Amino acid sequence: MTTHAAFLQKIQQSLCPPGNGVFTVNTAKERKEQLHKKLFGTTENIDQKWQESLEELSTASKAVVLGIASDCGGGILRGANWGPLFVRSALLEHHPESVSFDLGDVRVIPHLLHDKYLNEGTITNCRKALYNDEHSPLAVSPLTITEDVLHDFYAIYPEKGIFGIGGDHSNSYPLTKAYLQAKKKQGKRAAIIHFDAHTDLLVERLGIDLCFGSWCTHILKDLHDPSHLIQLGIRSSGKPKSHWESTFGVQQHWAHEIIERGVDAVLADIIAHLKAEKIEELYVSFDIDALDQSFAAATGTPEPDGLSPEQAINILTTLAEQFPVTGADMMEIAPFTDSTGQGSASAQTTLKHGADISAMLIEAMGR
Repeated sequence: MTTHAAFLQKIQQSLCPPGNGVFTVNTAKERKEQLHKKLFGTTENIDQKWQESLEELSTASKAVVLGIASDCGGGILRGANWGPLFVRSALLEHHPESVSFDLGDVRVIPHLLHDKYLNEGTITNCRKALYNDEHSPLAVSPLTITEDVLHDFYAIYPEKGIFGIGGDHSNSYPLTKAYLQAKKKQGKRAAIIHFDAHTDLLVERLGIDLCFGSWCTHILKDLHDPSHLIQLGIRSSGKPKSHWESTFGVQQHWAHEIIERGVDAVLADIIAHLKAEKIEELYVSFDIDALDQSFAAATGTPEPDGLSPEQAINILTTLAEQFPVTGADMMEIAPFTDSTGQGSASAQTTLKHGADISAMLIEAMGR
């Protein structure tokens, strides 16, 4: 079994200070320094300050933040790799009272997705680049690093939960996989509440099985039953709701249903199902494009006719009153991206709503 000391040694290699997941020399330097100043009180010796802070993990908040600054699993408009830096800044600006422990960012080589796609020569070269050790046993791709770190995390801290900040939605694959496997070992029945404009239920996309459009398909076997994946806000799909529910056994509540029936009616159905299935804990995966594009334009695939922030928060608040939320993530916020023509103000709007939802989830996890 991995010890606390061994785990700290692993994350000091596999992770880096909060906000540093996008490797740059000067780009966003001032923003990174602003974040470090707020988190550590200084902009000097940040690696050391961050490593020293890790000693407090055992006694810190149940809600633990992890950034995954990877958009290699996306494929429409890129830019969600800046999400972890910008969402943290928005959280500190709009919700300074929010309490969590920041574990840092996964170290990301931006051209990589998962180690299973790499040959031995590439893995060796990347181990030299990341760890200065071609014989290191550690993973090199963001999805693989995340899952490896979180298996150890949940084994050592079963009462804590990860709030992941992405990154494109492929990053939810290792976040939810490690979470669900840990809950099964704990004898807990957990469900995934998935907010998204898209189903993310492809088997593969252009020959790649793990990506932003397929991650849900590949965690179904880690649930006790496929119906424990509940999807809300769907509206952009090449196939009807009946196809996804009958093919995969998931439960869906499309955006137009929530708007037409009302939040309370949809919530009643969801809560009744979760209780009938004896669900004990929830993980919430939130793709920001679940919100209408008027609220969330700074994302790779903004869609019209979506949910309002108030509807999303009302749903989440009610669910959190009924079931413990013990894991969550916020995905697909791309601060420099806007295909709707709204201009720079759209990034601030998107970040504000993303921060509001994130703060609500972190508060629920910290209870």
